[in-house]
Amino acid sequence: MDGSVAPASGCHGGRETMQEAARAAGKSETLDRLLSDYPRGPHDQPQSMCPAFGSLRVGLRMRRTATILCGSACCVYGLTFTSHFYGARRTVGYVPFNSETLVKGQLFEDIRNAVYETAKPENYDCVVVINLCVPTASGVPLDRLPKQIDGVRVIGIDVPGFGVPTHAEAKDVLAGAMLRYARLEAESGPVLRPRNAASAEPTVTLLGELFPADPVGITALLKPMGLALGATVPTREWRDLYGALDCSVVGAIHPFYTASVREFVAAGRPVVGSGPVGVEGTAAWLDAIGKAANVSAEKIDAAKARALPAIRGALDASPINARITVSGYEGSELLVARLLIEAGAEVPYVGTACPRTEWSDADREWLMAHGTHVQFRASLEQDVHAMMEVRPDLAVGTTPLVQKAKELGIPALYFTNMVSARPLFGPAGAGALAGIVAAQTRGKERFGRMVSFFDGVGSGDNAGYGFKGGVPEAHPQARERFKKMRLARAKALEAVGT
Repeated sequence: MDGSVAPASGCHGGRETMQEAARAAGKSETLDRLLSDYPRGPHDQPQSMCPAFGSLRVGLRMRRTATILCGSACCVYGLTFTSHFYGARRTVGYVPFNSETLVKGQLFEDIRNAVYETAKPENYDCVVVINLCVPTASGVPLDRLPKQIDGVRVIGIDVPGFGVPTHAEAKDVLAGAMLRYARLEAESGPVLRPRNAASAEPTVTLLGELFPADPVGITALLKPMGLALGATVPTREWRDLYGALDCSVVGAIHPFYTASVREFVAAGRPVVGSGPVGVEGTAAWLDAIGKAANVSAEKIDAAKARALPAIRGALDASPINARITVSGYEGSELLVARLLIEAGAEVPYVGTACPRTEWSDADREWLMAHGTHVQFRASLEQDVHAMMEVRPDLAVGTTPLVQKAKELGIPALYFTNMVSARPLFGPAGAGALAGIVAAQTRGKERFGRMVSFFDGVGSGDNAGYGFKGGVPEAHPQARERFKKMRLARAKALEAVGT
């Protein structure tokens, strides 16, 4: 391409249309890589927020990193609103476009100008440019941007909704691109030492966003083996990427970071899946980490002897006697289910919007051996169906699932805000999870009274309060008229298609 772009249909055109446009505009290699890294399930893709939020979140949480979005104005508004709602305290750059600048190639020039204006070494280490759906489908070539300007790194990525299934995996798109850039820098010469460099002990890098208390707990687990906790990817600063790569072993706590794993493998670092949850999970994880880091069996046994009794004590002190379904799109759903089961809960179903990878196999096999059905790339419909079939004492899931559960009088928890916002590993994780489960299951009788109290109140088109009071007045003639209009429209569309 010469910098001009092919026109694409609007973002309402549908996934297939957008993919065809992107391939025609020269983005086949990008789409093939995304499809390989983040394969879909049998139902197109999970229902989630705009995937680009994940990449945007990673950039906004990093010091001295600027983020510029290029996409439809409505998409950019929604993404920035959500980002600031989740605590971002930084400006998000935006390069607007119209049909003329898109088709004539001026959009790429506008992006390049914005990057040059932003890339000031006194302010930033890195500028991230994110193409949303329409620029990706139109072939806007971010790979033509300079790789650095006055020492400021420039990273351009495509994160279209029709190419990346979930916002969790979009975190990996940017994290992987940054790791690749940092790895090539380290291979070509000396780089800056991480600000909070670890001790001389061999380090373990963790993959996945963790609750702030979890790294402290994991540090205590590793210490008897002579290992230290290194960086956590996504990192909070560019120079931490060098520390992440300079490790003895990588712990893929969240198993969907495919692009990031690829960079660690290229750097010669072994990768271990799962995480230190419960007694069995912690024992298996310490064995795997120790073996990958060439730690002696005596030290591994010492680490287990120190950690496991405390975890067992925490589980025994707060047993969970409940049937629970778990679903979400964070990537830690299998780990949460393992901990619940070790605490005594029955977990017949786990659904995750993320894909199955080799780094989640250990958790999948353990859960299946304990009678749990594990659904990767789960749709909302699958999660709801499982909940309605199981009728659990507590449903842990996404916002729409929680809403449906409460309509049925089933206590429910929003996974992201209530479960991900608490420690998961070590004794602290065992105690925290048991506490919130106990608090919610105690409310089952209250939910039942609420459903009984509101039984008979209108729902759907009978919901609300009529103009004259009481239930809204029915208008069957209007219903019939709109039904005929829908049928006529469907026939017209069918005729056009043939």
